[in-house]
Amino acid sequence: MQESTLMLFAVLVPLLPVFGFVLTLFAGRKLPHDGALIPIVAIAGSTVLSVVLLVAIYPTGMALHYSWHWFSFVNIGVLVDPLSVAMICMVSFVSLLIHIYAVGYMKGDPGGARYFAETSLFTAGMLGVALADNLFLFFLCWELVGLCSYLLIGFWYRKPSAASAAKKAFLVTRVGDMLFLAGIFVLYANMVNVAPQSPYPLALTEVFRYVSAIPPDQLTLIALLFFGGAVGKSGQFPLHIWLPDAMEGPTTVSALIHAATMVTAGVYLVARTFPLFIAAPHALTVVAYVGAFTAFFAATMGLVMNDIKRVLAYSTISQLGYMMLALGAGAVVGVVAVGIALFHLISHAFFKALLFLCAGSVIHSTGTNDLRLMGGLYSKMKITAITMLIGAAALAGIPPFSGFYSKDAIIEASLEYGLVSYHFLPYLLGIITVLLTGIYIFRLWFMAFTGTCRLPEEQAAHVHESPAVMTVPLAILALFALLFGGVVNSWLAHNAFVDYVSSTFGTNVLSLDIGSLAAIGGHVLVHERAVSTAVALLPAALALLGLFIAWLIYGKRVVAPESIISHRNSLYRLLINRYYQGVVCDIISMDVIFGLARLARWLEGTLINGSIWLITVLGFFFGELLRRVQSGVVRNYAAVVALGTGLLILGLELWRWL
Repeated sequence: MQESTLMLFAVLVPLLPVFGFVLTLFAGRKLPHDGALIPIVAIAGSTVLSVVLLVAIYPTGMALHYSWHWFSFVNIGVLVDPLSVAMICMVSFVSLLIHIYAVGYMKGDPGGARYFAETSLFTAGMLGVALADNLFLFFLCWELVGLCSYLLIGFWYRKPSAASAAKKAFLVTRVGDMLFLAGIFVLYANMVNVAPQSPYPLALTEVFRYVSAIPPDQLTLIALLFFGGAVGKSGQFPLHIWLPDAMEGPTTVSALIHAATMVTAGVYLVARTFPLFIAAPHALTVVAYVGAFTAFFAATMGLVMNDIKRVLAYSTISQLGYMMLALGAGAVVGVVAVGIALFHLISHAFFKALLFLCAGSVIHSTGTNDLRLMGGLYSKMKITAITMLIGAAALAGIPPFSGFYSKDAIIEASLEYGLVSYHFLPYLLGIITVLLTGIYIFRLWFMAFTGTCRLPEEQAAHVHESPAVMTVPLAILALFALLFGGVVNSWLAHNAFVDYVSSTFGTNVLSLDIGSLAAIGGHVLVHERAVSTAVALLPAALALLGLFIAWLIYGKRVVAPESIISHRNSLYRLLINRYYQGVVCDIISMDVIFGLARLARWLEGTLINGSIWLITVLGFFFGELLRRVQSGVVRNYAAVVALGTGLLILGLELWRWL
């Protein structure tokens, strides 16, 4: 297939959902199912084109790049390589299944047409992020994703909690966005200095070409600012606080945000600009520690949440932390970290979309999010229960489910990172989180599907399995959650996916050989990933232990949950209150920010307004003096001229004498 045809396909991948957005927005209300067929067809087209691109570049892994002149300092274009193609295949396919599921889930909602229009634009924004060939276009699509998340989280805007959650998400992620934008400015300033002949200093290919010429301290600053943007978008500590509240939107929105769009954008940013991070190993250390701590921190809160969607929200934060940990380990394992992080990102997309859609099926049937009111749903919702069990096993990392392979690769990379750099804490936090993940996700499953139903009788009588339009996507996602990791891991050779993405990203895309990348990053890329079988199987053993503990407490009830989970327990109070983050945020907002606002008001009222008032008074004073001098009497003017002339002559004589 000709390169020009492939480039046309790449451009159409994000444009088709944009067309779907426009058509659905204006015609959706007049069509069956609120015009859902329009975005479904558009995103299906993007999925087909993405697969065509994948098949086309697979044999060589070579990058295809095409751009069009836009402004004097930037082009607009697409970069098609193993990293971006894998991303668009995942985004379009998972989004397609979520849109099909939403036909049943959003049935009867008065804002259905608006919903499908916004989700189509949301998908387009994320596809644009994946394919952007320069940081200017990347940032525009990045902001489009943020705007759509605001609209969809606040979809039921008449509900105060939804409107508040949307504003919170918008404002918190703006903090990260400002850091990202600052990083782009710093990078642009450096590129202008080191490559004045480069016509487009924000093009990724240009940045990668001249990365070794940028001063190390500037590279570290740029990498940290970019990571700040990723922290906001991907819900990493401390900018994670918006993500649990984002559950106020429809469950399908939660699935889209947590699996295919929005939160994966931050991880993709670090992966896409990884050459900058390799050249700034101190920044990668920060990435590793923040990712590991976030994974552990969020998992502890997932242990006690009673809202089924909030448990999954904290699991997303935790899994994103794992992806950041993998990228941080790149300070030792090099560009292999990109392949590992992308492997888990795609694997996570399948089982997290599955888990959220299963949760939506449960909520759709029971009318509640509260796990304490559920129980015994297995007998009435077998398809949902079985598919959610598959998703839970994949999330926990139990073999042979997909999460086992991708998470195991992260744990191995973090161990190697610790052995070489002596930073063992990220590995320890990562391995403990495996156990916690197994406990909280199977706690959710046992509370929802086993035991006796705790719903009121009238409500329990209406519990039923969801329609086929909702269960078929569940079955497809369950298949991928079961098989994706094993199939990809055994593709051509062991760890073939990771090796393929890493090698092509490190050579063809960057136009650098392995030795050059190693020279930029110091000792990276020189260590082989080899660990003992016992160490490799430890994550699986801990995941199974987590399942066993959850079964004992919530399935078999050998130990009454009430004896462990009690408000008299100080640890439980700490976790259920989310480490009192709300109190800390209130202190920061009410005391610090409002204090600064009061100081700014005083400065404005006293100094600035006072200065303006003083200038006004002085103006009136000197104006009055001049008015009196301008009397209109000629002899007074003559006297002033004579006096001035005399003083001038006297001054000149004194100057000459001195």
